Amino acid sequence: MSSAAVSPAASSAAVSPAARLRGLKPDWLNDPKVWRTEILAGLVVALALIPEAISFSIIAGVEPAVGLFASFTMAVVISVVGGRRAMISAATGAVALVIAPLNREHGLSHLIAAVILAGVFQVVLGAVGVAKLMRFIPRSVMVGFVNALAILIFMAQIPEMRDVPWAVYPLIAGGLALLVFFPKVTAVVPAPLVSIVVLTVITVAAGIAVPTVGDKGALPSSLPVPGLPDVPFTLDTLTTIAPYAFAMALVGLMESLMTAKLVDEITDTHSNKTRESVGQGVANIVTGFFGGMGGCAMIGQTMINVKVSGARTRVSTFLAGAFLMVLCIVFGPVVSDIPMAALVAVMVMVSFATFDWHSVAPKTLRRMPLGETAVMLVTVAVVVATHNLAIGVVVGSVTAMVVFARRVARFAEVARLVSPDGTSVLYTVTGELFFASSNDLVGRFDYAADPEKVVVDLSAAHVWDASSVAALDAVETKYGQRGKSVEIIGLNDPSADLHGKLTGELAGSH
Repeated sequence: MSSAAVSPAASSAAVSPAARLRGLKPDWLNDPKVWRTEILAGLVVALALIPEAISFSIIAGVEPAVGLFASFTMAVVISVVGGRRAMISAATGAVALVIAPLNREHGLSHLIAAVILAGVFQVVLGAVGVAKLMRFIPRSVMVGFVNALAILIFMAQIPEMRDVPWAVYPLIAGGLALLVFFPKVTAVVPAPLVSIVVLTVITVAAGIAVPTVGDKGALPSSLPVPGLPDVPFTLDTLTTIAPYAFAMALVGLMESLMTAKLVDEITDTHSNKTRESVGQGVANIVTGFFGGMGGCAMIGQTMINVKVSGARTRVSTFLAGAFLMVLCIVFGPVVSDIPMAALVAVMVMVSFATFDWHSVAPKTLRRMPLGETAVMLVTVAVVVATHNLAIGVVVGSVTAMVVFARRVARFAEVARLVSPDGTSVLYTVTGELFFASSNDLVGRFDYAADPEKVVVDLSAAHVWDASSVAALDAVETKYGQRGKSVEIIGLNDPSADLHGKLTGELAGSH
């Protein structure tokens, strides 16, 4: 044996434990560029989260600290238990809208109890596979969701541009200019961070009086502490909070799963939707015990993190939450001086980058089927009208199903051929038979003129539901009333199984 030959065992033993440990770690852990991107992205998201969380607290009718604590705990917990890397979860407007009436009628303690129960619902829904329903959301709904999101992000900035000092407008314009042109100079530092810092320095140094983050509300001065909600643990309390908790669970899951799917497409990577669903529940449970208002995936901040800043790992998500508390507690006075104009500029750029401009290009609209465009527009219209992404997705998906059903129903065709001797007739049915197409099937036969023997060939068709079986039974009944026999041939195995189980058993089919 050659002295140069080394056995696999000896080769393995020669590798040091430290080297083996390095082999188990992701490559990016040893890449300084990735660390820099993730840290700076987390910082930018944290800065943008502060006014957003305060605004959502106002919507929910709670103190700013409640929304900020929720954003902190949601981001930190989901960075560990979530199924989509680099996605940001925090207090959101959708959740605030759902739970605001509960807080108004019963107080903060009931709201927090509802957040914990919503988390439990989300864990259960995630465990039973609710994430699999995402495959039933068509692309046209997804495009409408993205476009509506971009419009909502932009619309949320309009109040910050009304009835404000004139200096706000040049500051926003300057911030947008930095966001557009700074990346062409260098990509080392995220343009949003540069824009925020530059505009803050200008306003403070020049003493320009414009609305600031501090005007939104007082920032917390200490970390949240865990505790139980101060509510009676009774059936009455459960029946009070359960409807709100279930609504929050559904809205939160839908928004989170849609956001995860969007990030999947942007990063060309796959995420674990079931883990994300359960993770959202765990994060809301933890958030409730720490006195937060709950939340879900935050699409605008996720776009800042993924699309604008280029983050791709859980580090940026964790740091967004951690930096949020550090900024509030340690650098509160400095953060309070950040002009809202700087954050408005960042969010306007996010809305512009998020909108799918290709989907509304004249060339695309000419090529796209009218039904697809209609579904997209319905989704956008409903979301913008209700300010609720979940409602828009549901309405858009239902519209898409109706459009699909109408389109497929047209493909069911019936051809009639009388035998040369005139003693029998063959009907060949082609297409998909389900409730939308089978309703017209009964009227396609000439019951009075046909000879005594009728053959229905379904070799080129598929029977999908009870409506189709009932329609075939009705055809046989009508011929039977005239003393004529019907033979059904060519059923494929699934169609034959369904027909065999249901034929003659459906009320009203004879």
